[in-house]
Amino acid sequence: MNVAKQDVTFTSEGLNCKGWLYLPEGEESGKKPAIVMAHGFNAVKEMHLKSFAEKFAEEGFVVLVFDYRFIGESEGEPRQHVIPAEHHKDYRNAISWISNHDQVDANRIGIWGTGYSGAHVLHLAAIDSRVKAVVAQAPVVNGLKSARRLMRNDVFQGFIQNLSAYRLARYMGAAHQYVPVVAPEGEVSALPIPDAFEWFMETGNTVAPNWENRVTLESMEALLEYSPDSTIERISPTPLLMLVAESDQLATADLSIEAFHKAHEPKKLMIFPGGHYSAYTEPGLSVFLPPQVEWFKEHLM
Repeated sequence: MNVAKQDVTFTSEGLNCKGWLYLPEGEESGKKPAIVMAHGFNAVKEMHLKSFAEKFAEEGFVVLVFDYRFIGESEGEPRQHVIPAEHHKDYRNAISWISNHDQVDANRIGIWGTGYSGAHVLHLAAIDSRVKAVVAQAPVVNGLKSARRLMRNDVFQGFIQNLSAYRLARYMGAAHQYVPVVAPEGEVSALPIPDAFEWFMETGNTVAPNWENRVTLESMEALLEYSPDSTIERISPTPLLMLVAESDQLATADLSIEAFHKAHEPKKLMIFPGGHYSAYTEPGLSVFLPPQVEWFKEHLM
């Protein structure tokens, strides 16, 4: 099936979010199911999301891929402000926008997320009844537990003290402080694993020059407070597909599997070889993507 791609804008909390709308072109008439997608953490839509969106659209779905406020092409200050509660609003406003599209059946909308947005879609599927199917790829299910695994205890305690001092400084009017998203091994960063450094630097240099290697320090505080595993049992009866990478160092497999077992049916867990970033390009893409297509087709078509 041929696919048309459009640059689109929708409003979220008074600001413009930029996105891509993929429309299947064919002889079939009538309204179509839709999928809403966004990237993880501060990654921008240019970072390989088109591979997923194009495939979904080729199978007959209307697909909206967007950048959150404060990130990428979307509006909002401070820049690189990665706050789950704000991302949730953007996802929900994206659902509202696409629900009003003349080619979309508002009763057949699915949501897709990866990494940090994998966490977002778990949370949203638990609270927004408009969501009729969800795919969570390598989701970060508990920010605090994940962070503790990435830092020695003494480093973690120092980090908490820095966050407390930063919150006081912000209250007193100080400007936002920033931390690198990734950095060479041994240097401070939000995602302190070699896989993250390699993926973000390579992807930023090749396909996403608008990506910025920084997030506000407040973003890190929000990460520690984020626990979509605490509401995952509320997703049912919305069908849940969770995909886990067995060597993932950010969204570790055991935490994801533990969270999955809290969810009720209908649900499906798939575990694949690879790390956190394996799904975006070949050979991992051909492993992770087909079951996602089938899940959405089964539950939305």
